Amino acid sequence: MVEAVMLWNEPNNASHWNFGLDPEWRLFSKMVNVASAAIRAENSSIPRVLGGMSPIDPGFLVKLGEQCVLSHVDVVAVHGFPLDWNHWSINEWPCKLVEIGAVTAHPIWVSEVGVSTFGADEIQVFGLNRTAELLLGRVDRIHWYSLFDLPKAWPATTRHREAEGSSYYRHFYMGLVREDGTLKRAFHDFGQYTPELGICQWFHFEDHRLELAVKLLKQLGVKYLRTGLSWADSFREGADKWFDYQMRLLEPFDVTVTYCFTPEHCGLEPNHTSPPRHVEEFAEFCSRMTRRYAR
Repeated sequence: MVEAVMLWNEPNNASHWNFGLDPEWRLFSKMVNVASAAIRAENSSIPRVLGGMSPIDPGFLVKLGEQCVLSHVDVVAVHGFPLDWNHWSINEWPCKLVEIGAVTAHPIWVSEVGVSTFGADEIQVFGLNRTAELLLGRVDRIHWYSLFDLPKAWPATTRHREAEGSSYYRHFYMGLVREDGTLKRAFHDFGQYTPELGICQWFHFEDHRLELAVKLLKQLGVKYLRTGLSWADSFREGADKWFDYQMRLLEPFDVTVTYCFTPEHCGLEPNHTSPPRHVEEFAEFCSRMTRRYAR
């Protein structure tokens, strides 16, 4: 079942929103407000989650609040990867939650947190156990990123790709399961934290891993799952068939579904990070997906 809808993903990260085209996040704020109203018109009870911020930045949230975004969402989400990308210690997680709680009364979800095995599997094991110790019981939802490693043939969703050095390559080692299907050491620890600890797993269009994912998520005892439905993918041939198949297989879980990614022909620039030319088009996509899956 769909338990919540999330509007965009990491909007204050240049790999997901081109704030060079929207330096004050005015277009983003308008897009969220219009889409949120459309979702509420379709389903008045489903929680609307502001796309997880990365980096965790209270000032960003204040800026959105000034543009009425916080009156159009029910939950605020954050993402944190202190052992891979962030410049703060994993032990600072409680402080990061306090910083966000100081500028909003909304519930806070950690919709992505994870540790790569880029350096060693043991680092991920430590990171999983310490993250669970620090976060479980502090927030209502935690989604570990992710179940699967990113296949080497698939580019990671970043702006500068290989020019980012090791930061780029860490994207390919975030899973509990390697590309060849073998289980990492942290996989065997994960089950002790379910169902309270959920998983975030993005699925590509016609992703061959979907059936295996469902099997492994059940094996781990996962209840809470975060994934996405891509506005850009919705223009592909067979998109509704794929979306129906994906969401049908994910029915056993409480799913937070993320709406994001601009189709090339709908953006100010032909890029998935671009603000849309017409925010109403994104709102229509959100409305249609909510009507179709959040019943």
